[in-house]
Amino acid sequence: MINVKSTLTYKALAIFGHGLKDFLITLGNVGKDFSRVFYYILRLRINLRATMEQASRFAVDSLPITLTIVSMTSIIIAMQIAPELAKQGAEGYIGMLSALVMVRELACIMAGFAIISMIGSSFASELASMAVGEQISAMKALKVDPIEYLVVPRFLAGVIMMPFVFILASFAGLVCAGYISNVTANLSLLNYVNSLWQGLYVRDILIAMLKASFFGGTIALISCSCGYSTRGGAKEVGMSTTRAVVWSFLAIAIWDYIFAAIFYL
Repeated sequence: MINVKSTLTYKALAIFGHGLKDFLITLGNVGKDFSRVFYYILRLRINLRATMEQASRFAVDSLPITLTIVSMTSIIIAMQIAPELAKQGAEGYIGMLSALVMVRELACIMAGFAIISMIGSSFASELASMAVGEQISAMKALKVDPIEYLVVPRFLAGVIMMPFVFILASFAGLVCAGYISNVTANLSLLNYVNSLWQGLYVRDILIAMLKASFFGGTIALISCSCGYSTRGGAKEVGMSTTRAVVWSFLAIAIWDYIFAAIFYL
């Protein structure tokens, strides 16, 4: 007689069921925490000093790795598209294409990935360590709401600072693309800048800044929520950090699709 639990179908369904359960639990925790964060923001119960500290950490501390990732990605793309466009006599479109790709998608999404890897994982591990170390329970015993003290400053830091990170990342990416276009396609700086203005629209910049703000808030909220809801020991801290990174990646991909469908479809 076949043991059903030993079949690949059962194992696949079990993995899917576990993932779905984890997703629903995480979604519920994020929704609950967001309602409390929103409540404190509406009541203006904001710790400005803590918010400034987290804003500095969110933007300044993550800036080197963010600019490096965006710049390298821009260089790689420019190395591939600039020579091909030059072969077709379309050098005048290199800057325009670089601006469209960088401003609409590349700078924002790659900056989000970099911040998830560095800042989001840090948020999750910090709050998870506090949760398993009973520091959060101690805060509650002292009549201090951990959501107000820990999550609200991080959420506001993400919402406020992510657009600035996007602007710097876009600038760095466009500069790198221009340099590579000059080297690989012999495109002069003047021609690159003239072409750049043809694809650089204020509407695209504003939409991307709004999208970056959503990305930053989502990353901070998911990371903090996953860390805050941690129970157990050291193993659960690692699992919560992994969960925060995975669901943050998925969340910003969904947000990216929503913005593209609303504004560009």
